[in-house]
Amino acid sequence: MILFPAIDILDGKCVRLVQGDYNQEKVYSDSPTDMAKRWISLGASALHIVDLDGAKTGKAFNQSVIQDIVMHTSIPIQVGGGIRTMEQMEAYLSIGVSRIILGTAAIDNLPLIQRAVRTYGNKIAVSIDARNGLVATEGWRQTSNIHALDLLKQLEQIGVETIIYTDIAKDGMLEGPNMKELEAINRASSIQVIASGGISSSSDIRGLKEMNLYGAIIGKALYDGTINFREVMED
Repeated sequence: MILFPAIDILDGKCVRLVQGDYNQEKVYSDSPTDMAKRWISLGASALHIVDLDGAKTGKAFNQSVIQDIVMHTSIPIQVGGGIRTMEQMEAYLSIGVSRIILGTAAIDNLPLIQRAVRTYGNKIAVSIDARNGLVATEGWRQTSNIHALDLLKQLEQIGVETIIYTDIAKDGMLEGPNMKELEAINRASSIQVIASGGISSSSDIRGLKEMNLYGAIIGKALYDGTINFREVMED
């Protein structure tokens, strides 16, 4: 299972939000690039980056910051946050990003997902962010009436190979991931599942590995020191 340290960027800085609330922000570094280098030095083989400004505005607000990370690292980087056009996807891929994560676009514009998958194949992933089993959009500020499992089945038909599944209620709370939902999602299709939200201990990571998940994203637990990244990489 691939462990992805999360680097969330807001106004050019590395931050964490609680349950996606832009009013609950904690700055961990003024340099996301330095943070990326730190996780790589501790053994990271891939990084998960989110442009939080992009998620809110639909514009690639922090693209230059992300480009700097790509230029100064040599491991695969997946990027999400407000990527809603083919032009934005091409721009990120052209600077060396390995995988594009689409979120709101998957709800509002399924034909865009189809076109993206036809054009870029496995370089496209979709983020399913759920609140009480219903998909949330617009940087988690809106909740749709679409069930996560229904969206998953649509994405599988389209040809999406990877999803990131986040239980918003767990995100940033350090209460452990929603194992029941993750297992249901993982069993429901052949899509590779990356777990996100609530991972707070090495035992959480072991539990996810036992499900044979493709990957897991670790955020707040790394920044607050409740998970030692080098240790879990060696486990």
